[in-house]
Amino acid sequence: MSVRYPRPLRPGDRIGVTSPSSGVPEELSERLAVAVRDVEARGYEVVTGRCMDGGGHISAPAADRAAELTAMLTDPGIRAVVPPWGGETAIDLLPLLDWDRLRAAEPTWVVGYSDMSTVMTPLTLLTGVATVHGNNLMDTPYRVPQGLVSWLDIVTAPPGHRFTQLPPERHRATGYDDYAEHPEVRTFTLDTPGRWTRLHGDGDVDVEGRLIGGCTEMLSNLTGTPYLDASSFARTHAPEGLLVYVEAGGHDALTICRNLHGMRLAGFFDTANAVLVGRTSAPDTSSLTQHQAVLDALGPLNVPIVADVECGHVPPYLPLVNGARGRVVHTSTRSELTQILD
Repeated sequence: MSVRYPRPLRPGDRIGVTSPSSGVPEELSERLAVAVRDVEARGYEVVTGRCMDGGGHISAPAADRAAELTAMLTDPGIRAVVPPWGGETAIDLLPLLDWDRLRAAEPTWVVGYSDMSTVMTPLTLLTGVATVHGNNLMDTPYRVPQGLVSWLDIVTAPPGHRFTQLPPERHRATGYDDYAEHPEVRTFTLDTPGRWTRLHGDGDVDVEGRLIGGCTEMLSNLTGTPYLDASSFARTHAPEGLLVYVEAGGHDALTICRNLHGMRLAGFFDTANAVLVGRTSAPDTSSLTQHQAVLDALGPLNVPIVADVECGHVPPYLPLVNGARGRVVHTSTRSELTQILD
């Protein structure tokens, strides 16, 4: 069975904005407005939902957030849904979403990362619809560094489209932009050089497979549930195997090590041809680094592991399409990731 791709967006299409997890505090509302205007400047109509309150860790009660997300994903007039950002507890939506309606609906692009992995990865695994990991609405105004693409480029691509991204080899190691003070900031501060790193094995990497993955802290809570059955997805959609990617948002190395062990024991990596690991600013511990945590948990897979990929919480952002056919190449002189929407 083929992965299903939403039709390419065209000027005049509607994009839904809702917060399935955390909303936007009042002091950051101008940054949200800047991001919405940038999307509208591409020729789209933005429809903002009611679940946007940023006064707490969730934007609305779980039933309301689930209903609004389901409504947007099953509305044929809305062609993409993008949240302002992630959050903490989108997991409470999963049993409340109408999965039968979502499977039957015409596919809609869903974009996000961090806690949105809790929703997007199951959406791809359970419905076979591609989703875009690695961008969110509040980051959209940033100028995309050379070699990378924006989610706004991906959602306009036709079926069969092939695109290759090259790491800029610079990232932001410290600090963050204050959206309250500078709501119109558009330039990433990329203050530190850095390349991809092979963690397991030697020599060049040249591996293909279908992409699936997300934020480790979020996906690890889904192990053993029907929402993270990567093996069934591989049997149905990817007999050639998977390119699995994971990234640590902020938990220390010991926690990430436990999380990845649990995901491996639950079978999430069983059909992985390789594992991509996002660059992280999450802390090491006195006895374990983040790289060592990955090796401790995933080394027994005996597949290539490539770390420091721009697919996590450290700017800049390299979007990955869950469900797309991918090819990762990493040598001493060249690193690239090609994705094909087929």
